[in-house]
Amino acid sequence: MLRAVVPFTAQQFARAIVMPNLTPPVTDGARARAYRDEIVAALPPDLGFKPLMTCYLTDELDPAVMEEEVFTAAKLYPAHATTNSAHGVTNITALHPVLERMQDLGKPLLVHGEVADPEVDVFDREAVFVERVLSGLRRDFPDLRIVLEHITTADGVAFVEEAEGPTAATITPHHLVIDRNDLLVGGIRPHLYCLPIAKRRCHREALRRAAVSGNPRFFLGTDTAPHAVGDKESACGCAGIFCAPTALEVYAEVFDEEGALDRLEAFASLNGPAFYGLPLNEERILLERCPTEVPGCITAGGNTILPFRTGEKLAWRIGQSRMSTD
Repeated sequence: MLRAVVPFTAQQFARAIVMPNLTPPVTDGARARAYRDEIVAALPPDLGFKPLMTCYLTDELDPAVMEEEVFTAAKLYPAHATTNSAHGVTNITALHPVLERMQDLGKPLLVHGEVADPEVDVFDREAVFVERVLSGLRRDFPDLRIVLEHITTADGVAFVEEAEGPTAATITPHHLVIDRNDLLVGGIRPHLYCLPIAKRRCHREALRRAAVSGNPRFFLGTDTAPHAVGDKESACGCAGIFCAPTALEVYAEVFDEEGALDRLEAFASLNGPAFYGLPLNEERILLERCPTEVPGCITAGGNTILPFRTGEKLAWRIGQSRMSTD
């Protein structure tokens, strides 16, 4: 699976934040380095690509782990909130020593912003997380860089816009173009099921406004997640959308529709590095306004994966994939 999907990310992006929710999770430097090496080994020889590794936070994690140079950031998964999150955090207070160390080191905290409380409706879990958990984290760690990953609600947008301290959010291509009607009306479409789940159209519109606003607190984050067709189309289907093959084209389509193409570069290439304190990439992507067919099924180890919007045409395509800025 890794060998099949890594080239699609590397063709569009020169680096990526790599999530640590493997089985077992990436909770130490040795495992992170091994995973990084596996990704690099799966790259086509003509593509330069840098995986930026993250640490999977647990209640018992030793704060010293965050001093490992291999870790660019750490990911907070509330236990049982999403894919492979069983080892995630159950007690935010127990995590405070780790967060203090991260704040001192300047390493960002990346948050899957949903509560896993079974009493909370799945469509409300992001808003409740913002109220119950995120507001307290922002107050208790004023200098900690916090990224609310793959936001899906107007509540998430408002929190990021109004929060004090270094706060940002990523927005996926799919959450900019689908809402829960696309997932549920006329039949259940398992290939549009992801977590956080797509919400009402009014929330989608809030995400689009945030993405194209020019506010540097919002930037690209694909949350690409490949699952075999059999695992998606099952009695208990996997959450995740494989958007890597079409991500930039979909973002371009959205910014074009919103009359904000002049702000796409900042959202895609400038805001994220600035927040992370990383240098800008030295190469450019060329996007062309030209109808293009979305790739069809991809085979990986005997399994089939469907890219986001398979069978459709997009208004944009990637031309020469990398251009020098010289």
